[in-house]
Amino acid sequence: MTFNSKIFLSLTKSRLAISVVFSALAGYILAADNFNFLNIFLLLVGGYCIVGASNSFNQIIEKDKDSMMDRTKNRPLPKNHISKSKAFWISVFLTLVGLLCLYLINYKTVFFAALSVFLYTCIYTPLKPITPLSVFVGAIPGAIPFMLGWVAATNQFGIEPGTLFMIQFFWQFPHFWSLGWMLDDDYKKAGFIMLPTGKRDRRTALQIILYIIWMIIISIFPATGLTGLLYLSIESAIIIFILGLIMLFMGINLYNGMNIASAKRLFIYTIFYLTLVQLIYIVDKFL
Repeated sequence: MTFNSKIFLSLTKSRLAISVVFSALAGYILAADNFNFLNIFLLLVGGYCIVGASNSFNQIIEKDKDSMMDRTKNRPLPKNHISKSKAFWISVFLTLVGLLCLYLINYKTVFFAALSVFLYTCIYTPLKPITPLSVFVGAIPGAIPFMLGWVAATNQFGIEPGTLFMIQFFWQFPHFWSLGWMLDDDYKKAGFIMLPTGKRDRRTALQIILYIIWMIIISIFPATGLTGLLYLSIESAIIIFILGLIMLFMGINLYNGMNIASAKRLFIYTIFYLTLVQLIYIVDKFL
């Protein structure tokens, strides 16, 4: 049993962690008038450590269930490439390093980071085999990073980071439920209930559509000028609205087609959507 970078990257789900860190960086750029590069470094390192620790704790708790699923059976813990005890201490180390880095920025940033780890590890993960409401709980830590960047830059929590939180919060549902639709059979092998109705049906597809609509509304809401220092031009709002309509069209296709192919297209598009929206907000700030 050896430990190497490949095991570490898999244990921390590096691709997911990097995308989360990008969200935090985007929030920081939106808020900052002057960039503090030390704080940016601390945010990136601390953010990766916090997300990596959450993912690692999740895999420790779900080791036996992961071994039942095709999607996760080759992770380091089910394959015994690393022991539970070693993974646990890595998780603890990452948590402490992450919290320290974010504390050095400001205490509000470390508070929200600690809340994220707690919700993901202690509530979301245990709820997954019990109730589909786990996705709602999981959407909270999943939505914190975009907001966290703003808090890191300003040491303030208000309508601006709250709006960033809501954008990523509503985005979580079409993202997770389209993934849940794709992998429903695999999830059920481990006893996970990820879809809101527990199955691939029109009520699940309808809920995906409704959350996409809410996501579109909140994504363009800053164009009203009612979100404090977070502002979006009409031109950028139109672009984001069009991107949202594309996702809505994909959601309607899923409702009509009720097939895995439609869910897969929607899932892939959700990833591009969030990144594009964040980039549009950043570009809009500097134009």
